[in-house]
Amino acid sequence: MVWLWVQVMALGADNEVCGTRSAPFDKQLQDENLLESHMEDIYVARQPIFDKNKNIYAYELLFRDGTANHVPDIDGDVATTTLLANTFFTIGMDTLAGGRKSFINFTQNLLEKKIPLLLPKASTVIEILEDVKPDPALIDACAQMTADGYTIALDDFVYRPELEPLIALATIIKFDFRLTPKEAIGTSLKQLSSNHLCLLAEKVETHDEFEAARKMGFELFQGFFFCKPEIIKRREIQGSQLTLMMIMAQITSETFSCDELERLIARDMGISYKLFKYLNSAFFARATKVTSVKQALVYLGEKEIRRFVFLVAMSRLAEGKPDELIRTACIRGKFCELLGGEANEQTSPSEMFTLGMFSLIDAVIDQPMDKILGELPLSSQIKHALVDAKGRLAGYIMLVRSYETGRWDRVALLSHALKLDDKTLPALYLQACQWSDIAAKAS
Repeated sequence: MVWLWVQVMALGADNEVCGTRSAPFDKQLQDENLLESHMEDIYVARQPIFDKNKNIYAYELLFRDGTANHVPDIDGDVATTTLLANTFFTIGMDTLAGGRKSFINFTQNLLEKKIPLLLPKASTVIEILEDVKPDPALIDACAQMTADGYTIALDDFVYRPELEPLIALATIIKFDFRLTPKEAIGTSLKQLSSNHLCLLAEKVETHDEFEAARKMGFELFQGFFFCKPEIIKRREIQGSQLTLMMIMAQITSETFSCDELERLIARDMGISYKLFKYLNSAFFARATKVTSVKQALVYLGEKEIRRFVFLVAMSRLAEGKPDELIRTACIRGKFCELLGGEANEQTSPSEMFTLGMFSLIDAVIDQPMDKILGELPLSSQIKHALVDAKGRLAGYIMLVRSYETGRWDRVALLSHALKLDDKTLPALYLQACQWSDIAAKAS
């Protein structure tokens, strides 16, 4: 994997990003100006890493300096230490990785200067790239890191005898499951005699690849296979699924009145229960309990209530699916909404949100997109974008997917086509990640 590094402005260690935890969704997330001023010029994306049960184990964090397409030559001076200690880490590894472990690539120079020791060892996995030379200085640095309790992963692994000192220090071995022939993987596995090693398959993009890697003995899996539907032939969309999708489609329509919204929640025990449980939790620290839907509408506001119902319905549809599927749908929904606002898109914010959320509905219920959307009262623009990948709104989905996968050159081209300033994207993406983590827990 080509490594990417961060170049950012220093940020005081006493700054807070998320603010208080006592306000509804968007109000909890930011001082927006803080995010925007310090996230400009940094492209940051996270890619999920799953265990055998498709639970999230960690995220790999991908970066690119927004002002250059090349990797900056970062030396070991005080400025580098300040950048790492006071910028990215203050803005929040925790925010980006949702409190889980973070896989981060380091160059030979940064490893030998022991820069990873600036990071918290409990939540950091140090990735050593395939082009790193295992010379004495590097081995000594890595030995100190492992002695201090850090986890080391060898990336894009192909066995070579000179890698033995690094293999002895590593805990995780990563194989590119798409680019490396299966025979070569098998040969390397035979040469990895140590039984303490955890095998990670990356670029796992289909469910068949996930199953193949699992059968080969891999324990961790990185890729977007979970965003693809497991198509089951001749299976029809169930009535209960259609009902939930109809709710999701209607709830974001501007013609769906506040009174209809109140009645919908009141007659659905599951939605009402989750809503009251959420609003009366310690998260809001309310002195008096919310006991009616009308109170909830006043407190959260109609816009957030609509989204809450949408998310509860989506969560029900996704029962039995990886939790990360809902998180990713939430990120896409919020990201699309924020991008639309930034571009002064004529499509309403609620439709932009629906566009992002529904971009994964085929993976949620394992049916083809055209079959699903043919049943729903969504706008022709959304259907055209999600089924045919055409029209202006399709550009937003392409941009979001490119950002997810760290295809930065494509991100720049699509941003230009949509008349977006790509310097604003990192702050919007981080805001979408924060909103997603809160919203997914609430639903």
